[in-house]
Amino acid sequence: MNQSQQILKEVKKAVSGKDQTLLWILMAILARGHILLEDIPGVGKTTAALAFSRALGLSYGRVQFTPDVLPSDVTGYSVYQKETGRMIYQPGAVLCNFFLADELNRATSRTQSALLEAMEEGQVTVDGSTYRLPEPFFVMATQNPTGAAGTQLLPDSQMDRFTVRLSLGYPDPAAELEMVKNRMGGNPLDTIVPVTDAAGVVAMQNEAQSVYVKDEVLSYVIALVAATRDHGLILRGASPRATLSLTAMAKASAYLRGRDFVVPQDVAAVYVRTVEHRLLLAPEAKEAGGSQLLKQIVAGVPAPKV
Repeated sequence: MNQSQQILKEVKKAVSGKDQTLLWILMAILARGHILLEDIPGVGKTTAALAFSRALGLSYGRVQFTPDVLPSDVTGYSVYQKETGRMIYQPGAVLCNFFLADELNRATSRTQSALLEAMEEGQVTVDGSTYRLPEPFFVMATQNPTGAAGTQLLPDSQMDRFTVRLSLGYPDPAAELEMVKNRMGGNPLDTIVPVTDAAGVVAMQNEAQSVYVKDEVLSYVIALVAATRDHGLILRGASPRATLSLTAMAKASAYLRGRDFVVPQDVAAVYVRTVEHRLLLAPEAKEAGGSQLLKQIVAGVPAPKV
């Protein structure tokens, strides 16, 4: 059993019946990406985040977002120290390896935007001073479905910074039964054993990043992204950031499958999850959803022979 399989085995102690979603989360972590979990309350989003942080041996920070959470609660703030006459930085919750932004879309736009610099640049700026975040760093944000009480849409600029958007959904009866049995003996999170640590995760990320991509496969990535910009039912296609994310996710997909090179099937497999949440659809396309349009694009763009 390799290290990736061991990590997933530990996480599954606390999260039952969601093997594919857990694989997607690990893939995004290896791609140095950020994860958005969009779902109804109570299906295990926070449990999944805690389970990964423990299995990966990472420092963990969490903010339960509400309308009264301030940007300084996330990024930190400076306090005047009378003895020295200096401003002393007090780190915020985001100064960690694994940051859980719980119910992010309940926060104000100003507080949501406080995460932008951290997610994109790996740093925060407070009172003119810049502080680097530790390596590795990634955000797992959860949000309730749009329209739920007390929620508001995340800005497009922030949606584009999430590498994938995932959903856990309700467990099937067998998984729900397993979940209940697991909790009869205590909290299964307490049984998770760290498989690696921060340095080990960075090493895995570097290995995934070094996976080889032929020019023909890169051209395929670019063609798939470009197709969203010329589609009649898509008002705004995917950004160049989506191209970078799609390439990184394809590399992570190949890495988890034990290959040191990307094939077109890796790209096609991660395309919908990586691109869908970045699109602005025409009104007549919203009922079918972006995933159907993207599946049509994959079927219509010829894959290279590798």
